[in-house]
Amino acid sequence: MLDSRFFSEAVGELESALRRRNADPGLLGQISELSRERKSMIHQVDQLKARRNAASQAIAQLKAKAKADPAAAAEAEKMVLETRAVGDEIKALESKLSEVEARFSDLGLRIPNIPHASVPQGVGSEQNQEVRRWGEPRKLGFTPKDHVAIGETLGILDFERAGRMSGARFALYLGSGAALERALIQFMLDLHTREHGYREVIPPFMVNRAAMTGTGQLPKFEEDLFKTGTAERELFLIPTSEVPLTNIFREEILEPGRLPLYLTAYSPCFRSEAGSYGKDTRGLIRQHQFQKVELVKICEPESSYDELEKMTANAERVLQLLGLPYRTMLLCTGDMGFGAAKTYDIEVWLPAQGAYREISSCSNCEDFQARRAQIRYRPEAQAKPRLAHTLNGSGLAVGRTFLAILENYQDETGRVEVPGPLHRYLEGAPGFVREGARLWMVDSGLKR
Repeated sequence: MLDSRFFSEAVGELESALRRRNADPGLLGQISELSRERKSMIHQVDQLKARRNAASQAIAQLKAKAKADPAAAAEAEKMVLETRAVGDEIKALESKLSEVEARFSDLGLRIPNIPHASVPQGVGSEQNQEVRRWGEPRKLGFTPKDHVAIGETLGILDFERAGRMSGARFALYLGSGAALERALIQFMLDLHTREHGYREVIPPFMVNRAAMTGTGQLPKFEEDLFKTGTAERELFLIPTSEVPLTNIFREEILEPGRLPLYLTAYSPCFRSEAGSYGKDTRGLIRQHQFQKVELVKICEPESSYDELEKMTANAERVLQLLGLPYRTMLLCTGDMGFGAAKTYDIEVWLPAQGAYREISSCSNCEDFQARRAQIRYRPEAQAKPRLAHTLNGSGLAVGRTFLAILENYQDETGRVEVPGPLHRYLEGAPGFVREGARLWMVDSGLKR
């Protein structure tokens, strides 16, 4: 959520920022009017309360004189009635103010973050800027199969049976496929905790409305969430563990020396993919349920952009160690997520598509989420609390890493070579065969 000054003192600046994002500035007129109405009503309430307080003091003085002066008693009684009327007026005005503030807050929560000055102007992905590339796409010497064909041939992926129990956009990982997915999760967590300094967390996979609002999924994106609960308890399945990780410190003031905080978690992620009808319907690219290792940082504002560069490098390191070619893109204003001020997308090379596809998105949200969730810190003892900056990134999307390995490490016979860093997690597991220094994923025996 943005600082409320943007809805009153800096409306022009906010309108310009929204136009940079190609966002509809139409809500600004309503928010600005509500802001003015809110301020006016707050001023009226304050004046009435001041008047009531002054009257209460005067009544007390008159009652003190009442025994000696009957006129003072009558005057006091008159003022008591007037004060009650003022109280009723305050109550009615505060009720209206509450309604105005609720509408103001709801509209304010629907306004996206302001892009950082370094973010390029653009409408969509065509205007994203390539920052760097790593690795050369392999020359396979044969027509590459896509991960669906490889997975079904090896008997490690089954979309049909998953569809029968859950519908479209679900997958069954079988045998060595399940083992490879698990190995990737373990490898990523080990790397980020042992080499990159993140603290591992196992968070709840269901959270309440306040947590979803804190990180920006609500109220604007409710249609993209899966919701569950009992008659009296509403919970949302998390779309990413960014949500519970960031909300760990919701409504807290972190004392001096606590920042920066580096957090990582594996979780299943659940997304309805509203609005993506017809996109990436084949395979693992766009699923309703998928695995991800998430990175979250909470830090002081002065260091947040340095921390964004480090986080992006942490995510890139996973691909480097696995030998998967990728490119890093700086997203333009029109392609960034709702809460981001600046975002890098990391895109891995997929031979069957002959294209780079997103496998991680690393964003600095500045104080946008911290204001919504009231995550604050003291820069020094006794100092006034300040809003922290929050960052999040995929380190990485596990299913997309899985499919990138299948496609990049396939051979003509249908086998898949396992990247070296994963050997220790898979050595001796069913469905894997060693040939010298190389470990191969072979027919799992679970084909249709």
